[in-house]
Amino acid sequence: MPVRYPDHSTNLADARWKLHTTRKQILIWLAWLLGISLFLLCWKQISDNTMWVFVEDAPRQGADLISRMLPPEWSYAHLLWKPLWDTITIATLGTLLGIAMAFPCAFLAARNTTPHGLIRSAALMVIVSSRSINSLIWAMLLVTILGPGILAGIIAIALRSIGFVGKLLYEAIEEIHPTPVEAVTATGASRLQVMSYGVLPQVMPAFAGISIYRWDINIRESTVLGLVGAGGIGLQLNAAINTLAWDKVSIIFILIFATVLVSEYISAKVRKAFI
Repeated sequence: MPVRYPDHSTNLADARWKLHTTRKQILIWLAWLLGISLFLLCWKQISDNTMWVFVEDAPRQGADLISRMLPPEWSYAHLLWKPLWDTITIATLGTLLGIAMAFPCAFLAARNTTPHGLIRSAALMVIVSSRSINSLIWAMLLVTILGPGILAGIIAIALRSIGFVGKLLYEAIEEIHPTPVEAVTATGASRLQVMSYGVLPQVMPAFAGISIYRWDINIRESTVLGLVGAGGIGLQLNAAINTLAWDKVSIIFILIFATVLVSEYISAKVRKAFI
């Protein structure tokens, strides 16, 4: 028998009822059944591959590990300023390099600024390829090709940043108001002048916000690139973990946390100034 449900998209005073046919109702229940069955299947797979004896012992192991990390070895901090500076350098130069490549790529990918459909497809392929691979994987590949060091880290951050900045920027370009572009075009301006006076002024605030936000993200991502040999404070973190020097690990965590807090403060101030 058909079931009626209220349409919550309207006010209660103007509430209407939608008619669900028996077929539609059965499909809804089948969808719920499929979703619950999929959830239970995934849970079974996780449960079968989990050693619950370790999970039960996790609180005690966690407390023991924290006790080994306290107090932090503050005397070790003076050896971390150079690696910490390398981490900031990796994030900053990688972000700038990524932005330099993502900026033209975004204009080629946007429907309203691309010169040709094939060029748009190629630009979208670059953006999607960049976003599909995590910066840590990029770093692993580049360390194999270029050798360990901060150069591999900079390029890894840049390659990852292309997809992030390019995607958000080309979406911002596609959402610009067409009136200024039409006004500049009506004056007989060239394509470059239309870009400069009709498109850029509308997307620059978004571009500034996206760039600063990506730099803030890259500060956090660059702290772990050293785990695969791409330079930065991650090298010291990996060495401390491998030698079970948990008091040194704690001071590294503190410095990373403080760096992220400072970068968050700076990015917020810069975004406020530009937007």
